[in-house]
Amino acid sequence: MRAVIQRVLDCSVTVEGTLRSKIGQGIMVLVGIEDADTMEDINWLAGKIINMRIFDDENGVMNRSVMDIQGNIMIVSQFTLMAQTRKGNRPSYIRASGAEFSKPMYEKFCETVEKESGIRVQRGIFGADMKIAMTGDGPVTIIMDTKNRE
Repeated sequence: MRAVIQRVLDCSVTVEGTLRSKIGQGIMVLVGIEDADTMEDINWLAGKIINMRIFDDENGVMNRSVMDIQGNIMIVSQFTLMAQTRKGNRPSYIRASGAEFSKPMYEKFCETVEKESGIRVQRGIFGADMKIAMTGDGPVTIIMDTKNRE
């Protein structure tokens, strides 16, 4: 699994002109899934994301997690995170899982984040053409890959 975590002041997802979900201060997570992903990847990534200290404390030091600030969480599936760009100029998405595997994994990831954080997770619409609007905060952007746990 690959994820891009962005600290946001707000974020919304619109599909076909209709607002589908919206959050205030918190994190927006884009997640890509491949066939090799397992529940171990889901659990590791969920734990890292909800406990990541990327919000300022009273001294202006990034020392608080989204749970500490009672923030919001938006999770959006994004197969393009699995792009391979080694050859040529057209990314290959062969590494991205098909919907039959990735949709249940996406749902399980959202459920795990929600259960572990106690925060109601807002979601994008799996497979939809989504318009995402957000106000980045910082900006603070973290990239994670469960196959390269740095």
